[in-house]
Amino acid sequence: MSWPDPPRIVSLIASATEIVAALGLENALVGRSHECDYPPSVAELPACSEPRIDVNGSSRQIDDRVKSVLQSAISVYRVHSEMLERLQPTHVITQTQCEVCAVSLKDVERAVCELTGTQPQVVSLEPMALNDVWNDIHRVAGSLGVEPRADELVGSLRQRLSDLEAKTSQLSERPTIGCIEWTDPLMCAGNWVPELVRIAGGRDVFGKAGKHSPYMSWDDLSREDPDVIALMPCGFDIERTHEETQVLVRDSRWQQLRAVQSGRVFLTDGNQYFNRPGPRLVESAEILAEILHPSRFNFGHEETGWRALQ
Repeated sequence: MSWPDPPRIVSLIASATEIVAALGLENALVGRSHECDYPPSVAELPACSEPRIDVNGSSRQIDDRVKSVLQSAISVYRVHSEMLERLQPTHVITQTQCEVCAVSLKDVERAVCELTGTQPQVVSLEPMALNDVWNDIHRVAGSLGVEPRADELVGSLRQRLSDLEAKTSQLSERPTIGCIEWTDPLMCAGNWVPELVRIAGGRDVFGKAGKHSPYMSWDDLSREDPDVIALMPCGFDIERTHEETQVLVRDSRWQQLRAVQSGRVFLTDGNQYFNRPGPRLVESAEILAEILHPSRFNFGHEETGWRALQ
């Protein structure tokens, strides 16, 4: 099947939008998800999805709403098939990794079935670990006929991580770290985050590489008592993350933690970095290196990517 030059791409996952842009095809994007916001210029594109739940409120309230929707066998997101019809895309990019985090493959397939003017190619990504992210970049590039660009992009990203790991592997100290992906209820970060921690010179005490992010308990947190805590709630920026720390600070067990007592608790922009399996996972590793080894690394991410909890 041949496509117009350039193709007409609708990306329904923020990380894929970044991948498309990094491959030099931002101008081919004609639509985005409601969460796609990087590069900033994509905000001008029409949104083709929206959440079915109210995303305002506390972490506990959002978690309860999501669970209620899923228990009702309803998708967390709505895809606007009428907008897809109007945009006439040749490609729609989605994911199967998490039905809570972004529009799912079944949502897209349902919407595409309603189209009459076009039958776009659906490209579905499923990143569980770092290698999956690189494979997804190749998958996107292959579907769009620009595979050599993926070779160059992935090679560059892997080299940057390799250079960082070469430096951290020489360090005698590898602090333990707890990466918290949700605050109420507590959830630790899995998937690619433990790999980023290792590359950045730390030891992740909770997450398992290549595995979904699991719930955890206060007993788990107290028992492991990591040297460092990095808060990276899914979908939250630094300011929103700071707001969500109140549920932690109010708990008497919080003040007993080693990281709290030593001032080594950090807020990160999980939405822009750690939660997005795309090119900026390299910057996420750099953020962790700055947090874990502040006297050794300064990539310039403080305040934009992270800051200490005061």
